[in-house]
Amino acid sequence: MIVLGIESTAHTASVGIVEESSTILGLASDMYRPPSGGIHPREAANHHVDVLPRLVEEALREASLTASDLGAVSFAQGPGLGPCLRAGATVARMLALTWDRPLVPVNHCVAHVEIARVLSHLDDPMLLYASGGNTQVVAHFSGRYRVLGETLDIGIGNFLDKLWIALGGTFPGGPALEAAALRGSELLALPYTVHGMDVAFSGLLTAALAMAARGADRDDLAYSVETTAYAMLTEITERALAHRKMKDVVLGGGVACNERLRGMVRAMAEARGGTSFAPPKRLCVDNGAMIAWTGLLGLQSGGSVPVERTQVEPRQRTDLVTVPWR
Repeated sequence: MIVLGIESTAHTASVGIVEESSTILGLASDMYRPPSGGIHPREAANHHVDVLPRLVEEALREASLTASDLGAVSFAQGPGLGPCLRAGATVARMLALTWDRPLVPVNHCVAHVEIARVLSHLDDPMLLYASGGNTQVVAHFSGRYRVLGETLDIGIGNFLDKLWIALGGTFPGGPALEAAALRGSELLALPYTVHGMDVAFSGLLTAALAMAARGADRDDLAYSVETTAYAMLTEITERALAHRKMKDVVLGGGVACNERLRGMVRAMAEARGGTSFAPPKRLCVDNGAMIAWTGLLGLQSGGSVPVERTQVEPRQRTDLVTVPWR
């Protein structure tokens, strides 16, 4: 079985092709980069409409396949930005109807879990999901992925983008802020907001911007923000591991590309006698391969749906989706 997957939840349009052995046969992506400020949902959706046909062709060409070789088409149903989700879903419906293939909706967060789980060869790890719009600690229990902890305000990636743009940078802010943090050395005192297994970043953003206005060194500020924010994420992950009596953790989402976060989580997991795994960076960020793989799992469990039941769900929560393959 070979499945094509379409990712379009936010700034990235991506098409992946995966076979039953979990081998990625093809992957093509294109990221919307606004000229200034953050993501404008309608402009990002227009970008996706423009590039997705080309990305489908590129993924098929890389995989040396034609449409006749595919067993199904899958797409990200949610959560995400409504216009962006609709762009991807429209392309997926068109392909499924044109090629006469089953259509499988996929939860974006569950896809991050499943691609990390298959690549890590860990049967039941906990997921630290750190991306632009989502920040969650997730574990499987009784047929679903349960959210044990999450952000109470904005996602970690949105926080980093907002901060970097306010400091004069451009979107996306995470990679540039990481580079600045590597040059910093002084740890500045910033708010550390953890509530049980939940976190909040708005106070940290306000404090960091106030420090910048008072003339704080930008590299030191970046270093301090990373250290503080990632310590918060590591703490709630450790608390969730202890709560569930688990040892292994995987990372997912664009912010999981950050080497400091990877190192902090790895040190925590190893201190507990467990392991930590982060997928290759091209599979941490939003990508069509994770949608294809999770769509394949869903298809094997009878998860295809008729076109009229493929409406997108921008606020679809991780813990409201069943995972019958587990």
